[in-house]
Amino acid sequence: MSISGSLGISASGLTAERLRMDVISNNLANVNTTRTPSGGPYRREHVVLEERFKNDGFGSFLNNAMGNGVEVVSVQPDNTPLKKVYDPGNPDAGKDGYVLMPNVEPVMEMVDLISATRAYEAGVSAIDSAKQMQSSALSIGKA
Repeated sequence: MSISGSLGISASGLTAERLRMDVISNNLANVNTTRTPSGGPYRREHVVLEERFKNDGFGSFLNNAMGNGVEVVSVQPDNTPLKKVYDPGNPDAGKDGYVLMPNVEPVMEMVDLISATRAYEAGVSAIDSAKQMQSSALSIGKA
């Protein structure tokens, strides 16, 4: 794998992790949103990632064995059940006094956010290492 290839792989990971952090932040911002423009409470979203892969036959498979990075396939709503909270004074409450709340768990979102942040930091470290290797290779050529 070339140094520029590793830079491309790390860059794709940074892009994916940045989007994950944005989606997680949006989930945390809407933890108490009971009414959205589409109607109903906010639904948690998650990012679906996939390996970037070109399948042009066996030779291509061997050349791409180290991977080509990741790409964002989609941002999907989480279909876990919504929470029901008894709050008869809420304008969004039903006749029984229950309000449907978002399916966002702040603690799990924070864990996901820490995970995405650490993965982003690892990608930055990988890019820094590749840049240092490239710089060292250039300095060897000058000698």
